[in-house]
Amino acid sequence: MPRKSSAIDFERSLQELEALVEKMETGNLSLEESLKYFERGIGLTRLCQKALAEAEQKVKILLEKEGRLETFEPPDLEGNEGSPLGPEEERKND
Repeated sequence: MPRKSSAIDFERSLQELEALVEKMETGNLSLEESLKYFERGIGLTRLCQKALAEAEQKVKILLEKEGRLETFEPPDLEGNEGSPLGPEEERKND
């Protein structure tokens, strides 16, 4: 089962990174503060990149079937091209 804390950690890291960028863009920081913020930003960027790479790998694994990558076709929820339900579900609703 996927860890929810990974998604939460990613979101928190991204929010903190955005806040750091905003503070740095004001130009009101000393050189020392700017370097500290920059260093923290680099660390957060690496955490986010790692989380995204892991998520991408999980998606590839989920889409992979018999050694080849399957494309995902989402069901047509508008009803334009058949039902998103399988044949059994369609029969139950009739």
